[in-house]
Amino acid sequence: MSERIQKVLARAGYGSRRKVESWIEEGRITINDQPARPGDHIDENDRVKLDGKLLKRLGSAGKQAVRVLAYYKSAGEICTREDPEGRPTVFRKLPRLTNGRWVSIGRLDINTMGLLLFTNDGALANGLMHPSHNIEREYAVRVLGTATAEQLQALRDGIQLEDGPARFTDIVESGGEGRNHWYHVVIMEGRNREVRRLWEAQDLRVSRLIRVRFGPYILPPNRRSGQIWELEQGDIRALKAAAGMSDAGQ
Repeated sequence: MSERIQKVLARAGYGSRRKVESWIEEGRITINDQPARPGDHIDENDRVKLDGKLLKRLGSAGKQAVRVLAYYKSAGEICTREDPEGRPTVFRKLPRLTNGRWVSIGRLDINTMGLLLFTNDGALANGLMHPSHNIEREYAVRVLGTATAEQLQALRDGIQLEDGPARFTDIVESGGEGRNHWYHVVIMEGRNREVRRLWEAQDLRVSRLIRVRFGPYILPPNRRSGQIWELEQGDIRALKAAAGMSDAGQ
């Protein structure tokens, strides 16, 4: 059974379907040493190269079950596969796949803890990260100092950051002691350090940041930093629905 090359490469995590199409148009992809064309189908017996380099872990049509891992990221870890400075990466603890590779669904900055999701399905990862699907990300934030009602309203209404306007779609006060106050905030983008930058724009410093929800999946309260677990099929179906994917045929 064969599938369109765009779908196979996206599922394997090499890039979005649109990105693969652009590579084909630029003549960068070959199938069995022949230039690929839009609409070409491939199966497990075909040799696909990008810029002359053989692409591995493509899998075969219909044989790869969608899997999703959850990882409780620790502070100090980075979200790249390798780091020239030798810092620990979130990929180092993930189990090996015999077919395909784990794709990170979004990122967290080095000082942020909490929920990270990984999948072996590149199309699911791309769908969950695409801005058009408005996937909610919820964070528990410990702020040094007390935010005024005016500051909280400004964070809800929107603030102009250096890379464009941003806002929290929801803010809930969650208690605290002394000068430390906790809030739960919801944001619908994955821009770099966006949660921290929003608070900093109100002259408030974030002293701890934990992602507790991504879309419909909530970080279980019994999980601890460094733990990895696999999501059940019901949770995967909910993520597919959030990404605009039907369960059948994906």
